[in-house]
Amino acid sequence: MRQGVTPRRRLDGDISLPGDKSISHRAAILNSLAYGTAVISNYGPGEDCLSTLRCLASLGIEITQTAADQLTLVGSDRDLKEPANVLDAGNSGTTMRLLAGVVAGQQFHSILTGDPSLRSRPMGRIIEPLQRMGATIHGRRRDTLPPLSILGGTLQGLDYALPVPSAQLKSCLLLAGLSATEKSVIREPTQSRDHTERMLIIMGASLTILGNTMTVSPSRLKAQDVVVPGDISSGAFWIVAGVVHPDSRLLIRNVGINQTRRGVIDVLRQMGANLHIKNERVEGGEEVGDIYVTSSDLEGIEISGPVIPRVIDELPILAVAACFAKGKTLIRDAAELRIKETDRIRAMALELNRMGGDLQETADGLVINGPKTLHGARCSSHGDHRVAMSLAIAGLMATGETVIDGAECTAVSYPKFWEHLESLGG
Repeated sequence: MRQGVTPRRRLDGDISLPGDKSISHRAAILNSLAYGTAVISNYGPGEDCLSTLRCLASLGIEITQTAADQLTLVGSDRDLKEPANVLDAGNSGTTMRLLAGVVAGQQFHSILTGDPSLRSRPMGRIIEPLQRMGATIHGRRRDTLPPLSILGGTLQGLDYALPVPSAQLKSCLLLAGLSATEKSVIREPTQSRDHTERMLIIMGASLTILGNTMTVSPSRLKAQDVVVPGDISSGAFWIVAGVVHPDSRLLIRNVGINQTRRGVIDVLRQMGANLHIKNERVEGGEEVGDIYVTSSDLEGIEISGPVIPRVIDELPILAVAACFAKGKTLIRDAAELRIKETDRIRAMALELNRMGGDLQETADGLVINGPKTLHGARCSSHGDHRVAMSLAIAGLMATGETVIDGAECTAVSYPKFWEHLESLGG
């Protein structure tokens, strides 16, 4: 799909976001392991979240769609069924990594695969600790790439220091620890998003957290209804649009503002964004609020260190913001971006430079000099939903038309993105 984007004289509107992708995955997976029935409202509509539901159904979970964005799920009490076919995670690394931790403790054989992009993403970080727990796992390229063949069985507890802060790796091991014979201790160098921990505690897991160290013991979970907040990673595109556009007023409603996810808010405020959070509240153990943004004068800053795990998904759109900030913006410690759906460092440098930006790649980030006047260009999404949406926001600010090839990939996380973009012409 080829999508054109033209500049707008004014941006004005209210947006309700799709359900948070990370929380949606976890709400479905954890409730599938629990006893009882759960209703999950505002479940993420993107293809990644649907991949998780399809895999759970293949594992014997009864899932009923009760409304457009609501489903009812009957838990298995950790008694899943052997799948008759491979489990296809599509483009979703979260689905593959979290389910690997689940099926590693089941008494059957399963195979996890995905689309060509996912099959090229490294899985050694989950395979090695799961093997240490006693799981039998094999993958391509000496057990580093999918598809993954997992012969589940009895797992032992593990004391493990994560090599990098990773919510997917941490969650994989926490889920495996639920069915281990003894406690597991997981140590994180820097805190990553904590949706799994919050949900486990609410569902009754034996989990203690001291700083960046988590101890999980074999546990029985109780199903819990979940109202999924709006996805801040999806909201980040509109937040940046609102602060870089010279005439804007945007209200983004019901956004999840969990402290481990709101790094994009902290970074933009440090850059000088006019950004206000209203109607703050806690729903289902997660902080939620409405975000109001208006035109801002941004200053370049350094984005590095402990904040990186809290903004890893938002760095592509922050690179767009940096193109309109005064001075230099330096993104460091973000080598993880090179092993996402595409090499996001290279993709953003290539495409924004094509539009007149001034970006230089480094091994673990970008150097961005601004402000720059962007011009419309023919760009590629590189098959990456976050790259596509970031380029669309850049196109709103460019002179002339920007055309994005491969724009259909936005359906992975935000099926109504182009519809919402069209609604913002003031």
